[in-house]
Amino acid sequence: MADANEETRAHLALGRMLYGGMVAHLIGGAVRLGLPDALGEGEATAAELARALDARADTLERLLRALAAVDLVAEPGRGRYALTPAGRLLRTGHPGSMAAIARFYTDALLLDSWRGLPQSVRDGSVAFERAHGETFFEHLDGRPEEAEMFHGAMADGTRGTARVLPGAYDFAPFSTVVDVGGGDGTLVAAVLAAHPRLRGVLFDAPGGAGRAPAVLERAGVADRCSVVSGDFFRSVPAGDVLLLKSIIHDWDDERAGAILSRCREAVSDGGRVLLVEPMLPDGPGADGPLVPFLSDLNMMVNTGGRERTRADFEALCSRAGFTLASVRILAPPSGYALLEAAPA
Repeated sequence: MADANEETRAHLALGRMLYGGMVAHLIGGAVRLGLPDALGEGEATAAELARALDARADTLERLLRALAAVDLVAEPGRGRYALTPAGRLLRTGHPGSMAAIARFYTDALLLDSWRGLPQSVRDGSVAFERAHGETFFEHLDGRPEEAEMFHGAMADGTRGTARVLPGAYDFAPFSTVVDVGGGDGTLVAAVLAAHPRLRGVLFDAPGGAGRAPAVLERAGVADRCSVVSGDFFRSVPAGDVLLLKSIIHDWDDERAGAILSRCREAVSDGGRVLLVEPMLPDGPGADGPLVPFLSDLNMMVNTGGRERTRADFEALCSRAGFTLASVRILAPPSGYALLEAAPA
C-alpha cells in the first residue's frame, strides 16, 4: 500500500509539472488580452470585461475560472472577479509589474529554442542559432518589436534588485558607478537616487540604452548620469564601481571572460566590479531553488550562456585578474547573488 501511495503522489506531482507550461501560457494570454489592466483595482463580471476587451463573455469566463484556480483572480461575489495580490503584478502600471516578463517568457522567440534542448544537450550547440542562423542578440538587432519586448522584460526583472541593491552595498567610498549593459537604467537610477554624491554612467548597445534618458529623468538623476553606447567586448567606460546585472550569464566562459577583462582594464585602483547574477548551489541540485536551474537551460538553448556556482565565478574572475572578495544573496524580491570582485 505504501508503494501504491508513493506512486500516486509521484503521478500527481509529475502531472502538475507537465501542466506548468499551460499555466505559463494562461498567464501570458491574459496579459496579451489586457485582462489584468482591465480589472485594475476593481471587480467586474465576465460580460463587463468582454465588452472592454472585445472578447466573448463565455470564453472569457473560462479563462477567468482558470486564473482563479491558480490564485491570480478571486471571486469576491458570485460571477464577479478581482485581481489577487499576485494578479496585480500582471498590471502594466504596477510598480512591481511582471507583465513584460509574462509576455517575453511565453513568446515563441524563447520557447521555440526549447524544442531543440535534446540536441543542445547532445552536442553543446545553441538551439536558437540552429533555428535562426544568427545569435539571439543579432536577431534582436534587426527586429525592433522583439527587441522592445526583450528590453521591457529586462526592465521588469530588474526592479526587484533596484529596490534592495542600493541599501545592500556600501557605495560611500566610491565616486562613479558604471552600469555595464544596464539597459534602460532602472538599476543605476535607483543606486544614484539613494546615493546623491555618486555620479553614474549607463553603458549599453544603442538598442538597449534607448529608454534610459526618460528613466533617468523620472528618477531625478539625469544630471548625474551620462548615457554611453558601445560594445562591452571592446571597451568599458572607466569607473570606481562597475555594475553588471544579468550580463555574465548570457555568455559562455570565453565571452564572459572577455567582458570581465574589459572591466579589469576600466576599473580604478581600489575599485570594484559587482556582478548581480543567479547562482547555482555548489552541492546537489535538490539543495537549491528551481529557477536558476531552469534559467541555466534557458541560457543554453537561447544564448549559449550558463548559470554558475560560486566556484565557477571564482575561476572566471581569477582568469580576468580579479579576486572574489565577497558573495551574498540579495533580499527578496531580488534573490540574486551579489558578487564583489576586487582587482587582484
